[in-house]
Amino acid sequence: MTDPSNVELIHPLKLFDIAKNEKRLLYTSAPMVRYSKLAFRQTVYAYGTDLCWTPMILAKEFNRNRFARDSDFTISTNGPQPPTIVQFGANVPQELARASSLVAPFSNGVDLNCGCPQSWACAETLGAALMEKRELVRDMAVETREQLRRDGWGVDKEKDISNPKGKSVSVKIRVHKDIRKTIDFITTVLGPEQDRHIDWLTIHPRTRSTRSSTPINLEALEILTSTFGTRVPILLSGDVFALETLPFTSPTLLTGTPTPTITTTTAPRNTIITTTSSSKHPPHNQNPPPSPVASLPHLSGLMSARAILCNPALFAGHPACPWPAVETFLNNVVRCPLPFKLVQHHVSEMCGPGMGPDKSALLTKPERAALMACGNMLDLMDFLDAVRGVRRDGFTL
Repeated sequence: MTDPSNVELIHPLKLFDIAKNEKRLLYTSAPMVRYSKLAFRQTVYAYGTDLCWTPMILAKEFNRNRFARDSDFTISTNGPQPPTIVQFGANVPQELARASSLVAPFSNGVDLNCGCPQSWACAETLGAALMEKRELVRDMAVETREQLRRDGWGVDKEKDISNPKGKSVSVKIRVHKDIRKTIDFITTVLGPEQDRHIDWLTIHPRTRSTRSSTPINLEALEILTSTFGTRVPILLSGDVFALETLPFTSPTLLTGTPTPTITTTTAPRNTIITTTSSSKHPPHNQNPPPSPVASLPHLSGLMSARAILCNPALFAGHPACPWPAVETFLNNVVRCPLPFKLVQHHVSEMCGPGMGPDKSALLTKPERAALMACGNMLDLMDFLDAVRGVRRDGFTL
C-alpha cells in the first residue's frame, strides 16, 4: 500500500447525483477477472467512465497474504486515480469487514460479489451462490459498514455524500428464476426503510445458469427497478453494448439530439466534446431501437463489461474503439505495468470488432493474428507503429 493522502476520493453517491443533475445515467466499468486493472481503469476513465470496479478479490486471501494485497489491488499516486470500487468475494462477515478496512484509505467504496457464476466460486459459497443466502449477505454488509464506522469513515450514505471520509458499501447480484425470490433477497439486504444497509445495488438480470449469449431478462429488471429504484440507486450490468441501442426507455436516455463530435487526447480525462448538449457526456440513445420492450424510469446507471473491454471509449460516444484509446492504454501500461500476455489480449480486443452494431475494426483478422504472435512489448509496439505507418494517418506510439 502507499500514502492514502495522495489519493483523491469522492463519495460514489455524489457521482450518482452529478449524473442525475446532468439528466443522464451514471457510466461504470464492470469488475472483470484479470482485465479491470489500473491501466485499463485509467483508460476508460479518460473516456467518460465515471466509476470503475477492480476485479473480484478474495477477501480471505487478501487479509492473510501480503503478496495477494500487492498483486490484487493497485492504485495510482501520480494521477489519475479513477474513482474506484474494490469488489470482494467473501462469505464471512468478519473477512469482508477486515478486507474493506484495509482498502478503505485507497478506494471510494467496497462491493460484495453475489453474481459470479463460475463453478469454483459457487463451490466455495462465493459469487452467485450467495443469492441463496440473503441473511448472510445482509450480515456481511452490516458488519462491513460497522467496521468502517469504527475506523472513522463516513458510512451514513447520503448524510456523508460531501464528507471527505465518506465511503460506500454496495452489492452486485444476479436474479432468480422466480423473481419473487430476488425481491425477497433485495428486501432483506436493503434492510429498514429509514436506514438501508447498502448505498446502491448492481443488478445483472440473468440467473446463475443463464448463458451470456442469452439476452438479459428485461421483465425482471423492470420489476426490480420499479420496486426498489426509488429507495436505492440501481445499476444495470449486462448487454450494455452501445449507448444508441439500449433496449429500454428512460427519462435519462436523451433522444433526438445531434450526434456529438468527440476528440480525445491521451491525457487522462481530457475529453473534448463539441455538441449542442450542455453535458460533458454525449447524449445517448440517439437512434433508439424500434419498440423498446421495457421502461426503466428508476434506473440510475449502466455497467459495461465485454463491450467496454473492446471499446474503452464506449461512454465517450465512440461507436467503435478509436486508435487514440489504444495509445492511451499503452501509455498507461508504461506507468502501471501489466503482464505482457494481458497487454496483448487487451490490445487485440480493442483492435477487433466490438460488441455494438458498429463492427469496424482497427486491425484486420490477419493483422490481429500477427499481433498475437509478438513475443514482447517492443515487438508489439513496433508492429503497431508499422501498421499505422503504412496507413499514414499520424498514429505514433
